[in-house]
Amino acid sequence: MKKKIMNVCGVVFLAISLLACSGQKKGAEVTEGTSDTVKVTDDVMAVQADSTGYIVRVGEMAPDFTITLTDGKQVTLSSLRGKVVMLQFTASWCGVCRKEMPFIEKDIWLKHKDNADFALIGIDRDEPLDKVLAFAKSTGVTYPLGLDPGADIFAKYALRDAGITRNVLIDRDGKIVKLTRLYNEEEFSSLVQQINEMLK
Repeated sequence: MKKKIMNVCGVVFLAISLLACSGQKKGAEVTEGTSDTVKVTDDVMAVQADSTGYIVRVGEMAPDFTITLTDGKQVTLSSLRGKVVMLQFTASWCGVCRKEMPFIEKDIWLKHKDNADFALIGIDRDEPLDKVLAFAKSTGVTYPLGLDPGADIFAKYALRDAGITRNVLIDRDGKIVKLTRLYNEEEFSSLVQQINEMLK
């Protein structure tokens, strides 16, 4: 009986974890898959997500988008082809993001910002410009931050209601080579090492 309750608790915890950070859309149905994937059906749209909410996979082309940075400049991901690109999905209300961002600044951005073969963009989830500017100031980051109204860019990479922080590492051909979720020292160290290797 105890084992059965533990299994049910594990399933409930997984479902809650996947939907953390915002409410689920009305009319959306969540059903468990046979592996570590969750299938979300919203009317006729079906998206397969992994256990962390990503809908993209390593080895796939990174979905293209155009983002407006806090300085007003616009950047299209595909225009960065030929560079190693890191996307960081973030928001001011995310405590884990605030913990991770100074490490991104120190261990990645300050090390590679002058390398013409590298680009880093922080993508702020659905917050106005003034809030994003205050967020950058409070975390002390100097890498470019961009606005993602409605989390539309985020939704190209993960379930719209899935949580952040997330990092997506993209190679020079535009393919995804690494996906991270939350802040874990070992995983972050692996990300830093991979970026260093790719920029040798």
